[in-house]
Amino acid sequence: MADGKTSDLGVRTVSAVVMLAVSAAALWLGGWVWAVFVGLVSVGVLWEWRLLVRGFTSRGAVRFLWNAGGFVYIAIAAAMLLLLRSEFFGFEAVLGVIGAVVATDIGAYFAGRTIGGPKIAARISPSKTWAGLGGGMVGAAGFLVVLNRVTVMNEMDSELILAGIVLAIIAQAGDFFESWMKRRAGVKDSGTLLPGHGGLFDRLDGLLAVLALGGLIAVLAGIAGLV
Repeated sequence: MADGKTSDLGVRTVSAVVMLAVSAAALWLGGWVWAVFVGLVSVGVLWEWRLLVRGFTSRGAVRFLWNAGGFVYIAIAAAMLLLLRSEFFGFEAVLGVIGAVVATDIGAYFAGRTIGGPKIAARISPSKTWAGLGGGMVGAAGFLVVLNRVTVMNEMDSELILAGIVLAIIAQAGDFFESWMKRRAGVKDSGTLLPGHGGLFDRLDGLLAVLALGGLIAVLAGIAGLV
């Protein structure tokens, strides 16, 4: 008989493979398939956001503001995903953003487990270390450089390395933000939709932060250009 850890690892592995396959298929197909996929995931994340908010405040006005902010936050991120996969950008653009965030998580996990060391903010997220953040930066920067070589985007490696470092920091900040919300709500995971992985918000916290900030900067830059 398999022990609890082995069984949990099996569930996590199968769940991860299914998530990767569905996401990759939707991304590759693009068009209405990608739009529907992004829409469904956005609704799921918003639902989990509302549950977390309900867990840490009972005041109606405060809940409304949090939920309204969550709607805007998630909507901007979703709009950026749709825009990056549109005809105005190449497939490499959306692949670069998503892949760099995934590489951040992988690099942070292995560096944190291997090196360990001082925590960044133990009261918010006890597992996050400065070594992990460094590993995330290396992972994101390395992914973008490799993608540049494979797809022949003809971007400067120095610019991609800087972009990877900045992206990793933003992704980790998004991770901390969601951890802070869960701490306030008194829960371990944002949901139970993904067996062995928690909720959608748990998996997408870093990507949401990157996309939302990128979208906000794009909007502000557009407004500044019109003034």
